[in-house]
Amino acid sequence: MEKKPGPIRRFFGEFKKFITRGNVLDMAVGVIVGGAFTAIVTALSNNILRPLINYVLMLMMGEGGLEEAFTFLDKQYDETGAINLETSIYIDWGAFVSAIINFLLIAFVLFMIVRAINRVAKAKEEALEGINGDERKIIKQIRKEEKVSKDTAHAIYAQRLLEAKEAKEEAERLAAEKAAEEARIAEEKATANTRLLEEIRDLLKGKQA
Repeated sequence: MEKKPGPIRRFFGEFKKFITRGNVLDMAVGVIVGGAFTAIVTALSNNILRPLINYVLMLMMGEGGLEEAFTFLDKQYDETGAINLETSIYIDWGAFVSAIINFLLIAFVLFMIVRAINRVAKAKEEALEGINGDERKIIKQIRKEEKVSKDTAHAIYAQRLLEAKEAKEEAERLAAEKAAEEARIAEEKATANTRLLEEIRDLLKGKQA
């Protein structure tokens, strides 16, 4: 009798299956790449875009730009009389603008990635289906009229194609049979006419003799 594995062994076996699944590995790779990409976006925002925006604002406002864009709610001063940012309560507009820049950069890049993936997936799907634009319109119309899913619409379309093909083959078969029958009748008429001419010829020969 085979011995069943203990609960601990079962647990680690299930855990191993979980972590070795393809989607989990893909997710782990995505998290790592996403973390590295976030660092790149943050560096781009803080070290390139934010200084440029600070410079433009400084030229426009004649102040420190975003670096000094604070709205103080409660100012606290140190021994030298300077404002102590660590103990003061204030709104940091510069950090807020940086967060917006980061969000827009990440959203734009993700949009481009998803857009490219969707295009590739759509092209692959169309290649696998092997259908042209007119056929896609027909399938879309079937889904709208029959109130069915995409797979069901494809099945209905395939069935209609099969029925149309069978009807075409049947029509071609009937046309071929009709043509063959007409050819047979024409041949019989030609044979009868030939016999009639032969009989007339023989009759004329008999009279001449």
